Amino acid sequence: MKRSEPKHAEYVIETREVKKCYGMEKCEVIALQNIGIHVERGSFVSIMGPSGSGKTTLLDIIGCLLKPTEGDVYVDGKKINGLTDDELALIRREKIGFVFQQYNLIPSSTALENVEIPLRIAGRSKWESEDKAKRLLKLVDLEDRMTHRPSELSGGQQQRVAIARALANDPKIILGDEPTGNLDTKTGEIILNLLRKLNREEGYTIIVVTHDPRVAQHSDKIINLVDGEVLNETYPNGSREHEARKRK
Repeated sequence: MKRSEPKHAEYVIETREVKKCYGMEKCEVIALQNIGIHVERGSFVSIMGPSGSGKTTLLDIIGCLLKPTEGDVYVDGKKINGLTDDELALIRREKIGFVFQQYNLIPSSTALENVEIPLRIAGRSKWESEDKAKRLLKLVDLEDRMTHRPSELSGGQQQRVAIARALANDPKIILGDEPTGNLDTKTGEIILNLLRKLNREEGYTIIVVTHDPRVAQHSDKIINLVDGEVLNETYPNGSREHEARKRK
């Protein structure tokens, strides 16, 4: 097998010896080093670790928002190293949906209009965008809140709108950066259950960065980071292994 080819077609995300440095002329700050992970298609994976461990940096590289300093990254079998900004933007638009801690909804727009936005950007007609946005809001149990603006919605409802928006362009992968971070325990559990439902019933691959230990019970695999390196991977539900597997 050639080095440039992904090892397994079932891996929707794969990284090999990824390193990320920050600094104008040299590697002044090492955010990630020797990162080799894979995410199986249709799985629910959490990236966990203390603050400063590199979780969000890794998520941004997986999401084609940052380029690695060294190493190889594959998204849905395509090597993204060397792609132009426009090519990376196309991958983000077609293959990846993002859910953020802050929701990032447009305050003056209704829930329906917020979900329509990526569809209109992708060139869909007004009628087609509205029809699909309605179906997605129904999928996240917000069919009775379509005309409400963010200020008229609870935090959990706003996050469900954000999830519906992330699904708009039929991505293969949903990336969540602390999606329960601004929510109380009960509402956070509702959002986690929704993400798990989308994973199990709709087949989305879910990758979540989180500090929340409750996410573990929803995950097929947890990738634990410390100081920019993968410490280990754990399989909390016994989907692959029952104990931590140390990475060499």
